[in-house]
Amino acid sequence: MHSFSDSLLLALGLVLTPDPTLASIVMRSLAVSATACALACGFGIALGAWLGVARFGGRAALMAVLNTSLAVPSVVVGLVVYLLLSRSGPLGFLGWLFSFPAMVLAQAILVLPVAAALTRQVVEDADVQHGEQLASMGARPLLRSLLLAWDERYALLTVLIACFGRAISEVGAVMIVGGNIDGFTRVMTTAIALETSKGDLPLALGLGIVLLAVVLGLNAVVVGLRRWRLARGDAPLPAAGVAA
Repeated sequence: MHSFSDSLLLALGLVLTPDPTLASIVMRSLAVSATACALACGFGIALGAWLGVARFGGRAALMAVLNTSLAVPSVVVGLVVYLLLSRSGPLGFLGWLFSFPAMVLAQAILVLPVAAALTRQVVEDADVQHGEQLASMGARPLLRSLLLAWDERYALLTVLIACFGRAISEVGAVMIVGGNIDGFTRVMTTAIALETSKGDLPLALGLGIVLLAVVLGLNAVVVGLRRWRLARGDAPLPAAGVAA
């Protein structure tokens, strides 16, 4: 087994020089997470914007369910998706188990509550400030939510970045539904777990460095957006950092 310093040097070599294995894993991981975020945020932002404005019976219960879903372990989501997509499950006819779409579905389910909850908070805060004026002009809740979401589009861009960071750093669900198949469903997080168990520490460290670089880049974008908005005199973006 390599020492830590030797493994780190070899990992840096893998990152800095073209390596087909590492590149394919990274590109697949980015593709899965980007697709999942596009699907989940499209619905989650719309749902969160509506919840930020609408007032109806049962809203408190729906909010409780939404907030609870934020803490659902990823392995539980993976298990549920596995059962849905298994041959005897209700979606077994799709044949998605251990495939790219299965991983996208699992990550989308994990990201959806994050997008909805963060968007609801942003839009609800905006509604407190400007909602009464829009209501006096005849804007109904649905239109009001769309107008407020557009007005807070830069804050919602931060929501998108936070959701992508949540998706790309996930390991449990994609391991269960994807199967970590070499060349097909192996992504950065599952490859790190596998290569560590195999003792291939340079490749595991190389993937870890790339993953940390992606998360660092996302956080840099968030900080840049906050500073840009403050320079324009706008309200600051919500402090939604990205965790690996």
